Amino acid sequence: METLRILIVDDEPGMRLAVTRALGSHCIRMADLDTDLTLQVEQAASGEEAMEKIAGSLPDLVLLDHKLPGLSGLEVLARMTEHEPDLLMVMITAYASLETAVTATKQGAFDFLAKPFTPAELKAVVGKAARHLILQRQARKLAEEKRQLRFQFLSTLVHELKTPLAAIQGYLYVMRDRTVGNDISAYASVIQRTLARVEGMRKLIIDLLDLTRIESGQKTREFTRVDLVEAARLAIETATPDATAAGISLHLQADEPVLLWADRGEIDIILNNLVSNAVKYNRDNGRVEVRVRAEQERVLLEVADTGIGMSEQEMARLFHEFVRIKSDKTRNITGSGLGLSIMKKLALLNGGDVTVHSRPDMGTTFCVSMKRRQC
Repeated sequence: METLRILIVDDEPGMRLAVTRALGSHCIRMADLDTDLTLQVEQAASGEEAMEKIAGSLPDLVLLDHKLPGLSGLEVLARMTEHEPDLLMVMITAYASLETAVTATKQGAFDFLAKPFTPAELKAVVGKAARHLILQRQARKLAEEKRQLRFQFLSTLVHELKTPLAAIQGYLYVMRDRTVGNDISAYASVIQRTLARVEGMRKLIIDLLDLTRIESGQKTREFTRVDLVEAARLAIETATPDATAAGISLHLQADEPVLLWADRGEIDIILNNLVSNAVKYNRDNGRVEVRVRAEQERVLLEVADTGIGMSEQEMARLFHEFVRIKSDKTRNITGSGLGLSIMKKLALLNGGDVTVHSRPDMGTTFCVSMKRRQC
């Protein structure tokens, strides 16, 4: 529970005491903002005393009488607006008029309360100010979190691009300086490594664009009837060359056809990520099984491998951006670290989710469920 500190500024002791009594035991509950507030009331008898108290410890809200000895309420308001623009101030006056209200509002008053007022009216104004204050705090917190996330994202992105760029630069120096002689064929492996690094950066950029479009809601989606079995078969064909090179067998188990209403491009991204990862993180002469089936209003897609597997700790981080499982077994496996994060978001867009089951050195199974929709 948070505490809202209120300063009541009035030259009438009776008014200060009445406000303190009305608010001292009052609790403001804002269920929609998940916030409860208790009120702590302090008093000042003049504008000068108010200025001293505010300078010593800034309150959250000032209830400021318009007519004060010495500095008037409007003068205090003007000074506070200049030096503490975020401080909420409510003007109280017995001389309620449209002109005074307009003047106070122009000078930065949050609200206006005319004497005489009831405890209910006072609590209503304070409640309104408290809601504004909590929303303001939450907005600042979200903005700060957004800045931190942006910083972390950019830092990670710079790291992901810096390493391949340094490698490419090194390969180009080797070719420029003719390090292994003048025979162009001697540089075939260097050229191949350079192209692999460029391809990795190209994949990273494409994945970043996909992720940005999804999260911003600007991704264009074209819904059509999709046969998940046909899409799975195509993903398997795409992964076959890499699988064959490692002696990995690919198998499809499906009831044909399994139809759903979806964006075909999104389905291909999900399947290609799952199947290519099952090949990349498998062992030589391993096995990948792709299983597709329909269950009433949902479709289920499972991709199981006999690969290196993951620990519980590794699985807990799996769907975050730029996360790759790093170990001696994965040192030479390339990737952007964005594929599974994108796949998870696409599954959610299609009314589903992704789960994973894995054991180190035993293999991993990903299961994607999606709404079938009318097809």
